[in-house]
Amino acid sequence: MTTPGSTELLRLAQDAALAAGELAARRRAEGVQIAASKSSPEDIVTKADRETETLIRRLLAAARPDDGFFGEESEATPGTSGLTWVVDPIDGTVNYLYRIPAWAVSIAVVEGDPDPATWRTLAGAVRNPSGDELFSASVGAGAWLGESRLRVPTAAPVPLALLGTGFSYRADERLRQADVVRGLIGRVRETCARWRRAVWTSTTSAGSSPGITRRARWWPGRPGPASAASGRTGRESTW
Repeated sequence: MTTPGSTELLRLAQDAALAAGELAARRRAEGVQIAASKSSPEDIVTKADRETETLIRRLLAAARPDDGFFGEESEATPGTSGLTWVVDPIDGTVNYLYRIPAWAVSIAVVEGDPDPATWRTLAGAVRNPSGDELFSASVGAGAWLGESRLRVPTAAPVPLALLGTGFSYRADERLRQADVVRGLIGRVRETCARWRRAVWTSTTSAGSSPGITRRARWWPGRPGPASAASGRTGRESTW
């Protein structure tokens, strides 16, 4: 297998994320329609999620027809190149639905077996249309916010840290997670559950959020884009 240069893959991820972000933002302005629910009635899928993922799939297939595709809203498609594109078209769908400007398009390309645990991320991009931000990274080239190189700053003392977190769509899991937050909230400056994980990991790399906790159950594709665009800061903790 001949792996293309990370620059080529990165450029494709960036272009697809920008186009998808533009479409999703336009659909948000026009009005959002719920298409279905997934793990629970609260775990929604909008028509914009599906339309955005379809656009991303089409753009990637046109450029690299032999690659696999693993999207959150559609059936996975195996490839023959050894590479797979991992996509969350709208990370933060509930925020998107309620017009909370805290959602993102997340795209990465990985190599490895079909098992996500074996994947190695090669390049990825996270587009935050609300903030006009494009986070990206590739192997050997570091992590970037637009044209600015990202470097994780020195860790803040725990009492001065902003802790980003998220909660499950399942009520029983949320109760357990609330117990974890209760044990942390008196030890840090503030906690925030507004952003979804793709942007939290990216802003941690940019120095905006010193720490992240995440729920223990998550869609298996999400670590690819998040890790690629954040540079894997190593400051996440699993509940």
